[in-house]
Formats: sequence, structure tokens, C-alpha cells
Amino acid sequence: MTRKQQLLKRHRRNKRISLLIGLVILIACGVLVAWWLPLVLAVLGWIAHEAWFADHLFYAPQDDYQYRFTPDSECPAVRLEGSRLVLDAPIDLCGNETLILALKVKSSWLGRFIDPFVVFSDDRQTFERGVNGLRYVNLTGNADALIAGELNVRGRYCRVMGPPQLWVMRQPDYREQRVMVIAPHADDAELAAFGLYSQANEAWIVTLTAGEIEAEHYQQMGLGRAEAARLKGRLRAWDSLAVPRWAGVPEAQCAQLGYFCLQLPAMQAAPDQPVPSREADLTDTRLFRQLNAFALPGDLDGAPTWNNLLADVRALILRARPDVLVLPHPAIDPHPDHVCAHAAVIEALEGLEWQPQTILGYANHLHDNDRWPMGNSGDGIALPPVFDTALTLRPCCLLLSSEQQRDKAMALGMMHDLQPRAALKRRVRRSIQTLLAGRKPSPWGENEFFRKAVRRHELFWRLK
Repeated sequence: MTRKQQLLKRHRRNKRISLLIGLVILIACGVLVAWWLPLVLAVLGWIAHEAWFADHLFYAPQDDYQYRFTPDSECPAVRLEGSRLVLDAPIDLCGNETLILALKVKSSWLGRFIDPFVVFSDDRQTFERGVNGLRYVNLTGNADALIAGELNVRGRYCRVMGPPQLWVMRQPDYREQRVMVIAPHADDAELAAFGLYSQANEAWIVTLTAGEIEAEHYQQMGLGRAEAARLKGRLRAWDSLAVPRWAGVPEAQCAQLGYFCLQLPAMQAAPDQPVPSREADLTDTRLFRQLNAFALPGDLDGAPTWNNLLADVRALILRARPDVLVLPHPAIDPHPDHVCAHAAVIEALEGLEWQPQTILGYANHLHDNDRWPMGNSGDGIALPPVFDTALTLRPCCLLLSSEQQRDKAMALGMMHDLQPRAALKRRVRRSIQTLLAGRKPSPWGENEFFRKAVRRHELFWRLK
């Protein structure tokens, strides 16, 4: 059981206990006060839960984030003069550095009900309701204002307190290099790195799985379970090859490997054994690989094995010879396919004649907070919650213009998996939170990833 699964299990157990206690209280109110009171209290309690307690937050808002950055990170001295962030000594910044500011953020009483956020320049970054701890604000894109002493950092529904600490991470412009993005599923490349790969001198997109499971939307069209899964897999295979064309990536630089969703861990555990699809009644990957522009080693038998996956990845790396590899971060992103995607690439690189200069990690999922990045579409991305002090991290951030954000939103809108309507319960919850908690829906689409991914920043972690 993964850490994420353990946290969910604990959360569900606590929720059952809370419901049981609440039921006892409601029965007592009905017996001792009035028969109709439990009905009123139950409705009010449900509304309060949906408005303020429905987030999956597996830590206390009072917990300090615990980051340890790489030793080569610069730490220029800064101080807060009122709300103005002032450098103690001049520093040389060209504008594309990743700038991270550590502050204590303390929620006001209103910030327990409305998401508190830190605002500066034309950006704002949101934190947990009731926050009262050390947080890391992403100042990337504000170098000029910082140097000029014109950067004001203010809290809304919270206070920001010093002493502040600033880190400067210098990085080359990866957009000027040959980039390969490894996507466990169709849309992962767009969610994590559309801004990067759409601006790169040369980009390759490699999608490992067809993403054929959880095809209930297509079953509602009258299809059987296996038929619906195959249709969904074919559509997502098409998406993985077609949508990068919106960013100018040629068809010949995209590959769909067609392995089966959520089966990568089983493949890794038995590298020679074929692992069939959970829902599509398939043991052959070639149904989802037929649109590729070139042949790959796994095409010979179509067997969904770990060894075939490694052979495919090696062939693609040798074909593309990327300077920069972009793939899921194995410690921050807990999705099992994402963890295995990282492991597959690292294993494929062992002894390979071509080695990338840089490896960047990304996180489309999180262990501790299902809502991260918090806040609205277009906002900046603060660093996610991290509590593992053994991790040494080097964030790397890319700034996206409004036009680039719009193009990213349109790319996500082309993805079939993000098009179906949300469940009724989710839509009702969102309406309640808009009314009572001040949250805004994304203008780009209903799926939660439009809010999470269409942002001012794309955040990566340098692994090599």
C-alpha cells in the first residue's frame, strides 16, 4: 500500500467515525429537543461539509512545510519593510531564474472559511484555510520588481510574517534545447509541460499507456465494458499524437506505446510476463500503437511486458537524442503509473550510448493535498506541501504568458478524458464553495485540471 493509499484509508476511517458521532448527536437532538431539528441540522451540516471540509488535506494547516534545497542555491539576504520585500545587497538577475521566498503565513479568522492568499505584482498564490506555518511563495517572473525594491508582498485573509528567506535557482533556458516529455497517460504532457514543449526548439512527446480504463462515459452510450474501454483507449491514443500538433510538434516526433493503464507496477514486478488490460479484454498493445509514424521494438509481438517497454523507451531516446528529459517526479507524484514511468526511463538509460544533459521531474498528483496547486486558473503556483526532510530539491519554474496559458487551456480542451461533465455531487459542491467559500470556477473548462494546470507557472524539479 502506497503512502497516498494509507492516507486515504485513514481519512475514510476518520470520516466514518465522525459520521457515527454526528448521527448519535442528531438522534439525541430529535429525542431531547424536537423531532424536526435533526433534519435541519443534517442539511446544514452537509452544506458546511461541502463548503469547508470536503478537501482532501492530509496534514494540519499549522504544519510547516519542510524543504531542503540543493547546496548550489543562492540565498541573498532580504527583509520585509512593511509589505515591501527589500534586498540587503544588490544581486544580478537576468529574469529567468527561479525565485522562492519562505514566509510564515498566518490565517485570519475569515481565512478559515475563505481561501487565504498572498498577493504581489499581478500574481496571487493561495494556501490552506486556517494556515499558520512556513510556506514557500514562488516569485519567478518578478526579478525586475525585486531588484528595483518595488515588490510588495501582502496577505489577504492572512498575514505574512518574517523573517523572510529568499532562494535563487539559476538555470539555462531549456526551451532552447531538444526536449522529450514522458507522459504516463495522454494529457500528462500537456498538464505538466505544454508551455515548455510548445516553445522548445525541438520537442518529442512519448506517451506510455493508452489510458483505457474508467470508461463509464462511453458505457452510457450503450457500449459494453470492454468495448467502451477500447474506444476510450483509441481516443486517448489519438489525443496523445494529435494534440501536440497544436503546439507545433510534428507527428513524427510523437509516440504512443499503448501499454495498459494502472498495469505498469505489475509489469515491473514480472518483466517478462505480459500483463493484460484491466477492462479492455486485451493482451496486445498494437491496437493503440497503429497510428505511430514509425515502428518500435514492442510492435513485433505487441506483448505488454516491462522488457518491451524498456526496449521502446531506449529506441525512442536513441532516435530523439534529447538534451532534456521531462518525466514524473518519483517522490512527489504518487500515482503508481507515474512512479513506474520514472523507473522505466531511468532503467532504460542505464548503459545507453546517449544520455540527456538534464532530467526534470513534474507532479500532476500529490500525496498530501488533492487540491494543489490551490487557487484559481491564471494564478501562480506556490511550492507544494513537502514534509520529507531527506529530500533535496531544486525547483525549476517556467513563466507562461496569458496567450500561452490560453493555448494550454485549448490543448487540454481537446483531450477527450477532460471533456465529460463532472458528477452531480461535484457540481453541487463546486456551487456551494463558490457561494460560501469564495472559490471561482475555471473559465476554461469544468474539469478540475483546467484550474490546476492552466497557471502562470509550470513547476519542475531538476533531478539531474
